[in-house]
Amino acid sequence: MSSTAVSIQARPDLQLLAGQCCAPLLRQPLTASQASDLAPILKALADPIRLRLVSMVAAHERNEACVCDLTEPLGLTQPTISHHLKILVDAGIFTRDKRGKWAYYRLAPSALDALSSVVSSSVVSSSVVSTAQ
Repeated sequence: MSSTAVSIQARPDLQLLAGQCCAPLLRQPLTASQASDLAPILKALADPIRLRLVSMVAAHERNEACVCDLTEPLGLTQPTISHHLKILVDAGIFTRDKRGKWAYYRLAPSALDALSSVVSSSVVSSSVVSTAQ
């Protein structure tokens, strides 16, 4: 079996926390209730199309978008986009506003607060070292 050398290059857009190899995500474990509340949000976001939809709507003008604004960039049909948007609305990530024949979607004001409280660390060091050299 021959071995192939693998070259690992630093990515300048990624940053490492100095001295924080494996900082814990939480100060304490989730309670059963917190896990139950967070699971539908994570499940809804655990799809590449839905993650892209969240980022596209958040980055869109006035932080809202119509289904008609999202079909072409994703290369998917309106029914497929609508299906994914419904899942995001049901999970509380988006709000939906019907205007005429179109529905407009907006990130719910506190949609990602529960998620951010889990993935942000209170132990994070303020000194950041760039991996670019």
